[in-house]
Amino acid sequence: MFMDDSPKPFFVQGLFVPVAADAPLSYHAAIGASGIPHGLRRSISEDTMIRVDLHTHTNHSHARDTVRQMFEAGQAKGLVVHGFSEHSPRPLGYDYPVEYRDHLAATFEEYIAEVRALKVEQAPRGITVLLGLEVDWLEDELPYIRDMIAAHEYDYLIAGIHFLGTWGFDASADDWAPLSFDEKCALYERYYRTMKRMAETRLFHIVAHPDLIKIFSVDDFNRWLDRPCAMELVREALIAVRDAGMAMEISIAGTRKPCREIYPGPRILRLARELGLPITFASDSHATEHVACNFDELARYAAAEGWTESLVFSREGVRAMPFTDEL
Repeated sequence: MFMDDSPKPFFVQGLFVPVAADAPLSYHAAIGASGIPHGLRRSISEDTMIRVDLHTHTNHSHARDTVRQMFEAGQAKGLVVHGFSEHSPRPLGYDYPVEYRDHLAATFEEYIAEVRALKVEQAPRGITVLLGLEVDWLEDELPYIRDMIAAHEYDYLIAGIHFLGTWGFDASADDWAPLSFDEKCALYERYYRTMKRMAETRLFHIVAHPDLIKIFSVDDFNRWLDRPCAMELVREALIAVRDAGMAMEISIAGTRKPCREIYPGPRILRLARELGLPITFASDSHATEHVACNFDELARYAAAEGWTESLVFSREGVRAMPFTDEL
């Protein structure tokens, strides 16, 4: 875990890029507002292929399949970088109707050991296995979060906003059904203010599913986005993400959820592009059939806005992986 404030080098398409101490997001200087390194821009191809998935879960939380099974599923899809990002432990009081907290606590060290062993095993084959963590962002539990992420050396940390206060808002459509439009709008606003505060801690590398709040009310969420103040709140949150040196996740998981839409939706994706955010790709898979699933769709979605590469974080640094045949 990168707990100090010292500069970290990174790589962009094989280029060594030193990080200036006074540049919180120095790779933006290297890659430019477009997200593509100066001098390395090419025309985009129709044929796109993503070979990295940085958001996968295992049976150590509430997913179905083992570390090995999820890895093998990724190999069948042609992944060359497989990032495991199990859910983080949570303190009491942050509860889901069907809770996996005790199981996760009992097997968490096994998760760490299994991924580390797989990383060593696969390195000679040229396959990169990364040890990550999807950290539940709990804005009133910052000391807990700091201690928890310092306990192990992770390649990267994903910030997942699933809770507003102690309410897990993505657990049940029944929680949303009685809410008025104005009540939902207040929750959307709270979500993006929470995202901004999360980014300002500078503890994380990636923001997960950046419009997860739409999961059970996508039509109302899109109505809310029509309000000028709404897009301004989203903009402020994404600027904070960018300025913290984080990437924004583009996730196919939303297409499997009631919203039936990629995370983030088109308007937020376009705004992220305008702001120069780098991206990562995610299946947020909880079963083998979802690992890198429909990544061709995800690649076209990102490429349509002009991205041609995604970032991969590790303890060795940051590198960009192209996902078009033209690069």
